[in-house]
Amino acid sequence: MRYRVRHTTTYTYDEDVTDSYGIAHVTPRELPWQRVGAHEVVVDPVATDLRATVDHFGNTRTYFQVDQRHRVLRVEARSDVEVLPEVRDGGADAQPWELCRPRHRVDVDDAWSARELALRSELVPHTPTAFAYARESLLPGRPIAEAALDLVHRIHRDFEYEQGATTVTSTIDDLFETRAGVCQDFAHLTLACLRSHGLAARYVSGYLATDPPPGRDRVVGADASHAWAAVWVPGGTWLAIDPTNDQCAGQRYVTTAWGRDYADVPPVKGVIYSEASTSLLDVEVDVAPV
Repeated sequence: MRYRVRHTTTYTYDEDVTDSYGIAHVTPRELPWQRVGAHEVVVDPVATDLRATVDHFGNTRTYFQVDQRHRVLRVEARSDVEVLPEVRDGGADAQPWELCRPRHRVDVDDAWSARELALRSELVPHTPTAFAYARESLLPGRPIAEAALDLVHRIHRDFEYEQGATTVTSTIDDLFETRAGVCQDFAHLTLACLRSHGLAARYVSGYLATDPPPGRDRVVGADASHAWAAVWVPGGTWLAIDPTNDQCAGQRYVTTAWGRDYADVPPVKGVIYSEASTSLLDVEVDVAPV
């Protein structure tokens, strides 16, 4: 599948901003199953400093600074991406989940790097509630792929997708109380469940190509950024799972960045110098098949 991705973030302020400093994770990753063609990040007003670096997790991170006065700031990323079918090792996916905990796999070269993603993070603590919830899927000797997919199936069944049900300060325990949230919440919940049992799992940020309803034309700009999870499988592979849609991530998924949780890879974050008291944020995403 080939896609042309456009991600536009617009900030509008009620007073002048004299300086804007930002970091964006909006560049798709080069992966064995994903090829990135033309890509650019455009900032309006024109950035006096615009450069790309690579962060700790290998993501492309774009830094920008705008030092001319403005009341509207627009950051647009445009990418051409090809997503290939991922070839997986069925034997690796069939390993008992207990043997997929990186602290027990000193015989596997990448276990040391995966172990970092088995630790708790600020947004993904190891809670007793998440541990108990995951235990119903992580049965003794169960293959890692089967256990992970059962977990996302249960999350999809037990939790309602509802915008506004949670906020940026909501915790894993809050999610268990409300039983509702959005893709970011469900990805964090999946990580908390897996990590609390010693498994390594990462938060993945990107896009999901959507199809229009039957008989309707595709609406440009109606897509959205998306989040899912990936669990480490010894042997150098990660199984990408999407609890929001109860499936493995496939060719409709464009991977942008990954980390411990959302805080590592927000699409755009930054600091402004201004006396503005109010601001508006508008995000438009378009994932167009080519």
